[in-house]
Formats: sequence, C-alpha cells, structure tokens
Amino acid sequence: MRRSRIREISMNNKIIGDEAFRHLLHDGMTIMCGGFMAVGTPAYLVKQILLSGVTDLTLICNDTGFVDKGIGPLIASGQVKRVIASHIGTNPETGRRMIAGEIEVELVPQGTLAERIRCGGAGLGGVLTPTGLGTVVEEHKQQIVVNNTPWLLELPLRAELAILGAAVADETGNLIYALTARNFNPLMALAAEVVVAQVERVVPTGMLNPEVIITPAALVDYLYVEEAA
Repeated sequence: MRRSRIREISMNNKIIGDEAFRHLLHDGMTIMCGGFMAVGTPAYLVKQILLSGVTDLTLICNDTGFVDKGIGPLIASGQVKRVIASHIGTNPETGRRMIAGEIEVELVPQGTLAERIRCGGAGLGGVLTPTGLGTVVEEHKQQIVVNNTPWLLELPLRAELAILGAAVADETGNLIYALTARNFNPLMALAAEVVVAQVERVVPTGMLNPEVIITPAALVDYLYVEEAA
C-alpha cells in the first residue's frame, strides 16, 4: 500500500523529498544500507529515518559506521533491534548495546554477506561456502557435503527497503558511483522490494555513458537529490 501511494505521487518523476521518503518507512521493517565505514552511505536518508522515529528496525549493512557517521546514528538512537553486518568494531555503541542485550548482532564474514545479498537478488536458495567451517560461524547452520567436501549453506538476504548512496543519476534512475563509494550499493539494489538512491545530482536522460552505468534504472524506484534535501 505504501509503495502504491508513493508511486501515484511520482508516476512520471522518480525524485522524492523528505515526506515521501518517510512515507515508505514503518516500524519493524528490514532495511539494507550501502556503505563501507560511512563511505557510500546515504547520510541524508539515514537522517530522515532518524527523524521519522520508526523503531524495531533490522539493518543489513557491511558495518555500523561510527557513532556519528554512516548508519551509526540509528544505532545510537535506539531505533535498531537487529543488525546483520560483517563488523561493528568502528562503532563502540553497537558493541555496548549488544553486550547489554539491547540489540541483536549477527556477524557474517564479509564475502559471505555479499554472496547472501547476491543470492537474495538473484532468487537463489542460498550459497555454499567453506568460510566459517570449524568456527562459531557454523553454529545452527546446515552442512552439505558435495564430492566428499563439506560446505556451509548460507541463506539469502532480502529487505523491504534498500537505501543507496550514488554520485549521479539520470532522470530515469540509472546510477553511477564515485570510486570506492560503490562498495555494497549495487548488490543491495538487487535485493530489496523498494530501492531509494540518494544522489548528488540528476542529469537528463541520455547524458550518461551506458558503459559507466552500474545500477540500471529498472532497479531504482526513487531518487533523493542531495541538493534538494
């Protein structure tokens, strides 16, 4: 219902503002957030989630940034109940809340995290990996033997919403990224029901060289322009 109402507002224009973005949010939702130690994290969209007051969120991200950067402010605000990430060491607030039982953290090896998201986007049932065998990573997970070799079955990850940080979009929503700010963003564009990209600027359709487009417009539902924020 939320998605259809916003779609009516933006039928001929993917650009949305604060109110329309907050209309996509609800308590208890699962959100994927691009970024690597805050690089490539859509800071304006994180701020809007913070201001919306939604709670009990599950975040899927590479890391939890810093206390005041990246996805970190949402951890500090107490709006997150669960995190699925590859590391949390740069944000001591995440560790403190985890030890206090205020937040659940599932740590996933970084390559495995990427492949679980890729599986979610591709509609696959999971990925077989040797990473984590013989460690705490394998707890409560199924082992599958292929050609006498054991593998861990890692299940796919999907989200209701993915928020991306991109450099430039055209009017249809094709995206290009700035160097390493690309990181997890293109993967997450594949694995969510609704995708919102925060961009620095929007150019007319046809202005982007197709050879440099990383995320195609078909994957992007809405654009949030930094200069209009």
